[in-house]
Amino acid sequence: MSKSTTYFYGLGRRKSSTARARLYDGGKGEVTINDQPALEYFDGYDKLVWELDQPFRTVSREKTFDVSLRVRGGGMHGQQGACMLAISNALAGINDDYRSTLKKEGLLKRDPREKERKKPGLKRARKSEQFSKR
Repeated sequence: MSKSTTYFYGLGRRKSSTARARLYDGGKGEVTINDQPALEYFDGYDKLVWELDQPFRTVSREKTFDVSLRVRGGGMHGQQGACMLAISNALAGINDDYRSTLKKEGLLKRDPREKERKKPGLKRARKSEQFSKR
């Protein structure tokens, strides 16, 4: 991780996860999540780590930033989605050209889907007892 104190900040949310990203320019492409390497944090889920780099591949800036992420809440996939949005928001703050490119790819959209609340009288949000005619 580079020791530079200047960084670009981005915030991302997905389901019940919140991620804060710091992009340090002039790095080697290292991604740390909660002070752990990304591969170690997502423990064997290589696809999640590969998807984290999608914003960088979109703007053709792979391996030029070191990324430090702080993530809270939710599960693994929700956290990965929040991290991706945080990185995209940080990149969008760097350059307007990056913003338009990321927007075309749909990387700046927050996924609004949340868990639906449980209703009274039902077992879950929509599951109810089986209807019996007789």
